[in-house]
Amino acid sequence: MIRHAALFRLKHSGGSPQEASFLAALGDLRGLPGVQDFLISRETSPKNPYEFAVSMVFADQAAYDGYNNHPGHVAFVEGRWIPEVAEFMEHDTVAIA
Repeated sequence: MIRHAALFRLKHSGGSPQEASFLAALGDLRGLPGVQDFLISRETSPKNPYEFAVSMVFADQAAYDGYNNHPGHVAFVEGRWIPEVAEFMEHDTVAIA
């Protein structure tokens, strides 16, 4: 099992229609093949500079690779993520215990 997460900050103002549009488009990724336990959340800690997190789980490396290469994911990254995300950190993990 692979847990994929990204912490991010948008270029848009908080509460703006652009922010809402981005988050809605991000939410559409939950329907791609292999995606499990999809969650978008808002950061509450003042200790980190990111505003949001998105996380999901994949059964194995093949499912994760399929997601990364899926045309829907590629289109989202190129059309929304790259132009609209100001800063991010990706976090991909596998359980060790």
